[in-house]
Amino acid sequence: MNFADENFELREVQKLEGHTDRVWSLAWKPTTGVDGAPAVLASCSGDKTVRIWEQSSATGSFQCKAVLEDTHNRTVRSCAWSPSGKLLATASFDATTAIWEDVGGDFTCVSTLEGHENEVKSVSWNASGSLLATCGRDKSVWIWEVLPHNEFDCVSVLQGHTQDVKMVQWHPSMDILFSCSYDNTIKVWAEDGGNDDWHCVQTLNESSSGHTSTVWALSFNASGDKMVSCSDDLTIKIWGADIMSMQSGDENAPWTHLCTLSGYHDRTIFSVHWSREGIICTGAADDAIRLFVESEESVADGPMYKLLTKKEKAHDMDVNAVLWSSTGNKLLASASDDGTVKIWELGSSSGQKKLQL
Repeated sequence: MNFADENFELREVQKLEGHTDRVWSLAWKPTTGVDGAPAVLASCSGDKTVRIWEQSSATGSFQCKAVLEDTHNRTVRSCAWSPSGKLLATASFDATTAIWEDVGGDFTCVSTLEGHENEVKSVSWNASGSLLATCGRDKSVWIWEVLPHNEFDCVSVLQGHTQDVKMVQWHPSMDILFSCSYDNTIKVWAEDGGNDDWHCVQTLNESSSGHTSTVWALSFNASGDKMVSCSDDLTIKIWGADIMSMQSGDENAPWTHLCTLSGYHDRTIFSVHWSREGIICTGAADDAIRLFVESEESVADGPMYKLLTKKEKAHDMDVNAVLWSSTGNKLLASASDDGTVKIWELGSSSGQKKLQL
């Protein structure tokens, strides 16, 4: 996609209010927003609740359709829909991960996963929905197998990080797991020979041109051959791997540093998300949102990325999460310490049109 011919801006579509504490994480329901189906967004908060927001097909505005409460007794830090959209996993500082089943908009907690010693920081489903990963302050990463009748079996506890693990994220097409940590590293985990023996196949750290402070989040491009990470060191790093080697069964295909973006945020970068169309979005403690795209000036030895647009004071306080919708109308959601969720639309700065992706 060519972004060279237009100047773009991020326009606020709606502010979603209802949470009574900071909003930590967001999840677009993957099976909504197409063929006339309303878009659905989940948000989770320090107020111990999860809110489900649904977009009206008539007006385009979002309304809160459900509040999931009375299950977690501390902050809900992360939420993630299963690929089918039937289950929602929520990870909490109460050391549990709850699994909610959505039956026609009615949500029931059908399972509670226990085992972490303290705060669970992140939860992620693999592409097929057969595995769930969690991580936490106890420095561990857990892999759960999804069984019939909403049963979950822990198949591996991965020890390797030396500090709080901030995020887990599955590769978009392969059962390879990535985790990032307060120990400044990103670790890549793969199964050994199909016998449930998971192990770390690579560590991206300072010696491999990695981050020099806490790594808060990571995200993949649509094809899965590039990854972006963000950090307390105020940088955004792009990584690449040989996807053909990975698809042929070589999960050990190394990830290498391609380039670093710096000087765009002046406080910790908490969140990063790569849209299917190639737009990288970041949210940070400087209350701002930045969008980046690959530059046409990319050179033979690696890609270069340029700032597409920026939104100063996107929220009144820290931006904790940014997330592109994956289907239907291309919307961006953001969440903040100010207790709100905002929906954004990317369009031309002339105001004549919105971006058609």
